[in-house]
Amino acid sequence: MKENQFSLKSCLSNLDLVIAGVVLAILIVLTFAGVIWRYFLSKPFVWLEEVQLACMVWIVFAAAGAAFRLGNHVAIEMIVDLLPRFLQKIVQVLISVVVVVVLGYLLYNTIGFVEVFFRTGRSTSIMKIPYWLIYGIAIPAYVDMVVSYFYSVIKGVKSEAKEAASSGE
Repeated sequence: MKENQFSLKSCLSNLDLVIAGVVLAILIVLTFAGVIWRYFLSKPFVWLEEVQLACMVWIVFAAAGAAFRLGNHVAIEMIVDLLPRFLQKIVQVLISVVVVVVLGYLLYNTIGFVEVFFRTGRSTSIMKIPYWLIYGIAIPAYVDMVVSYFYSVIKGVKSEAKEAASSGE
């Protein structure tokens, strides 16, 4: 019983990765099928590009929070590491403020864009996928990024480069 609870908790805590993984699988299958249909059956999927665009947007935004949480975002830590310990903490606070302000700004503007897409009913030309559905993933993704960022700060998650350097690889 405990094992099922753990896996459910693990699944929920990595929901962003689950979503990105499922959408990536859909993208791969559809792209492969599109190649087969185009070259071997001479019947291309005319709608495939629209679905691929939507999948790529969803993959990027869904996985962004996990990148924060796992320390996989690009960072130039060498300069901060050269500073004295107390200055490192000050810089970390400044970085946290900048991250939250930038993500908050992006969230605020994204809400406006998604609202315009929703209100105007804009959609893709072939499949009529509403643009608010394609880009709406950004709203919960920005919230996930902020939460994941602070999780990584609190837990002391190190980037892969720092992990490799500290383990002597």
